[in-house]
Amino acid sequence: MRVVIAGGHGKISQHLLRLLAEQGGNGVAMIRDPAQIADIKALNADAVVIDLESASTEQVAGVLQGADAVVFAAGAGPGSTVERKDAVDRAGSALLADAAEQAGVRRFLQVSSFGAGQPVPEGTDEVFTAYLAAKTAAEEDLTARTGLDWTVLRPGGLTDEDPTGMVTLSVPPLDRGQVPRADVAAVLLALLDSPDTAGKVLMLTSGDTPVADAVAAHGAYRG
Repeated sequence: MRVVIAGGHGKISQHLLRLLAEQGGNGVAMIRDPAQIADIKALNADAVVIDLESASTEQVAGVLQGADAVVFAAGAGPGSTVERKDAVDRAGSALLADAAEQAGVRRFLQVSSFGAGQPVPEGTDEVFTAYLAAKTAAEEDLTARTGLDWTVLRPGGLTDEDPTGMVTLSVPPLDRGQVPRADVAAVLLALLDSPDTAGKVLMLTSGDTPVADAVAAHGAYRG
């Protein structure tokens, strides 16, 4: 399976690239900084240098040619501005979805966030408000498309703890909680192998259910 990941140098993405390689898949990381190529190669994955904030739909579609699936895991990151939250977290996802449709790649996973699709609590700071608004708008753009087999994954608070392999995966709503990035990657891998999860918005935290069983509850995971 050839999987192209936007935001390919992110922590979740690196876990996913490693898992893909271990299963004999071909992970392709879309990155902005050429200095990150060595990190991607060390994961037995390929890297393509391209900036979603300046690339055209045609350029991104060229990267996606021959892919089996696309994962949007990009984000403006900590310390970024309100403007970049919109440019990356919303517009970047929409651009990738446009490119996937143009390239004929139907399977599309979007990494979103707890809080997306819900009213922003009073007192939330401006930048985080913009982040949630961008994630909500990205979800709305994706879920309105009929040319993609999309699944939206909203993980809870992300940690760098070791993977547990045990999660709670639910349609909204779900009580707020945390989840290791490595477990998010494991769920993404299982979702890639579960096309019956297309058309679903799923929320994820640590829990008591093995990843394979959690995904199987929402589709036909082949394991």
